Amino acid sequence: MIRFIIAGIFTVVFLILSIPVIAIEGLIRLISPKAAAVSSQFIVCHAFRIVAFISGVKTEVKGLENIPKGEAILYVPNHRSIFDIIITYYIIPGQTGYVAKKETGRIPIFSLWMLLMNCKFLDRSDIRKGLKVILKCVDLIKQGVNVVIFPEGTRNKGTEDLQPFHDGSFKIAEKAGCKIIPVAINNTDQIFEAHFPKIKSQKVIVEFCKPIETAGLSRAELKEISPRVREELLEAYVKNKEC
Repeated sequence: MIRFIIAGIFTVVFLILSIPVIAIEGLIRLISPKAAAVSSQFIVCHAFRIVAFISGVKTEVKGLENIPKGEAILYVPNHRSIFDIIITYYIIPGQTGYVAKKETGRIPIFSLWMLLMNCKFLDRSDIRKGLKVILKCVDLIKQGVNVVIFPEGTRNKGTEDLQPFHDGSFKIAEKAGCKIIPVAINNTDQIFEAHFPKIKSQKVIVEFCKPIETAGLSRAELKEISPRVREELLEAYVKNKEC
């Protein structure tokens, strides 16, 4: 419970004290959106590292050698905890934007940081708005910014290893012609969600699978991307459950 209290106090203090910083970043964004995104991500990543440290998170990262250099990637992780976002934010190299559900955009102050860091809010119930978000993410990829999307759509609160995937999640890679890297994340739910409101120290394993190419694939091959990503992600997730 002490970790929860300390992490909560730090988060609230950070958000309050960051309000003038957000204003400054907003002015920087008027001149250079890229500079604002880089500096904002630098600040938030350090804050997330502190939250992870307070929470007693010990992280083992596998497969960093699978990440190609010099190109933007669509990262596709499984999702069981808010710590999936916290941890991957400072592990994934390079400038990165996340696709979050629209409700996240209502979180005071933090949603402003997300906007500064190229995050996009997705309303899966509105196909037209969803397509606009996908096209914005395609533009990010073409600008050299990584994109992270959770294909399960929401946190997995059940006993199954993976929930069904939303195939539309892969339209970003299809339209951008970028590589997809499945990311298996194990044990994050054991930090917080499994024993809410307590936060417990936990070893987390994050594995970056080998990249999957989308450029040059036929329409039939593109239709197989979603089950292929799911299969590779599930294989890595189940393997690391035994570690």
